[in-house]
Amino acid sequence: MTAEQPGADKSAVLFGAGCVGRGFLGQLLSESGYLLTFVEIDEPLIAALNARRAYTLRLVENDWNADLSIPVERALYSRADETLVTALAQTSLVTTAVGVRSLPDIAPTIAAGIVRRAELNVTAPLNVLICENMQDASATFKAMVLAHVPTALHAYAEAHVGFVDVVIGRTIPRPTAEMRAADCSFIIADTYKKLPVNRPRFVGPLPEIVGLLPTDNFTAYIERKLYLHNCGHAILGYLGYRRGYQLSWQALADPVIYDVLTRAFTEVRAGFRAVYNMDSAELDDYIAELLKSFANRALGDTVVRLARDPLRKLGPKERLVGAARLVERAGMTPDALSLVIAAAYRFDDADDPLAVELQRRIAVEGLEAVMANVSQIQATEPLGKAVQAEFYAIEEKR
Repeated sequence: MTAEQPGADKSAVLFGAGCVGRGFLGQLLSESGYLLTFVEIDEPLIAALNARRAYTLRLVENDWNADLSIPVERALYSRADETLVTALAQTSLVTTAVGVRSLPDIAPTIAAGIVRRAELNVTAPLNVLICENMQDASATFKAMVLAHVPTALHAYAEAHVGFVDVVIGRTIPRPTAEMRAADCSFIIADTYKKLPVNRPRFVGPLPEIVGLLPTDNFTAYIERKLYLHNCGHAILGYLGYRRGYQLSWQALADPVIYDVLTRAFTEVRAGFRAVYNMDSAELDDYIAELLKSFANRALGDTVVRLARDPLRKLGPKERLVGAARLVERAGMTPDALSLVIAAAYRFDDADDPLAVELQRRIAVEGLEAVMANVSQIQATEPLGKAVQAEFYAIEEKR
């Protein structure tokens, strides 16, 4: 390996072979000519990927599906051993799709790869695409990684390593136990194929990746995904749960839920137009794509998956409260979103530990205190008053 060339092959190291890794990134990077090295902690999945050196991705719509065989160069266990560090030293592209809580676990390994590149005087750029549901992902993860890189090498990392924010818009339901028993590498996804990225965060030329959508106004794109896509999923999850549905498409077909969803989208759309001056036609096309995806029965997405972890999803900048604040910034009242926030505070699925914890806190501390602590919504402000009114109007789920 020379200092100018990261490796003989066009390769990518993908941390996380879960829904996003196999269901989206693997397809785009394989179609772009990359050899894929997956990094995982799921040992049966690692074994399956190495045995077949491929996996099946099924793209589905209501009346159509197609199976793709995605080639895999290898799958490695997630630890900083010599094989993985060497792979990081030789690659030009790394992706993370491990979940926000697991980012601190992989940061030391990526740091070890950067140190090895510095020792070998590799001047070719390395870009790390951070494919997580997380605001300020690039800055946050960069700090995690650099904490494990010697200070003397920070200048090298600044010059040669890019940490890039990414928006993931494809819907990829978690495989069922039956699917995993039949083939633990099999994955199903919808057909959405765009990958918005934060252009200024790259080091060196942009990589040639199918579907790559570089933007200089990344905040608007990440909020569009969070406050329309993720918000829409939350609406189907929390209202679908209240009305006794199991699957998200069933919730969408309920006229009451559909009305709340479309009213919430109208509120958020107006917020984006007022705050970011986003193009009306672009917003309408995006919403139409979302509604098509939400109606995709073949995905089999469940309302409890969309609703789980309410303590995180009720955060002040998250998909519901953040969307409501955007609407308020535009000088409007988030009526539909207030109802959904209240339904989220009523989410009491006994199989979700965080939902159980939320209900315990409400019982002990009261809604007003929990709302102020979790969502930074004060009981005396208009949004707080609206959420309280909706919360107490919602009949307890029997």
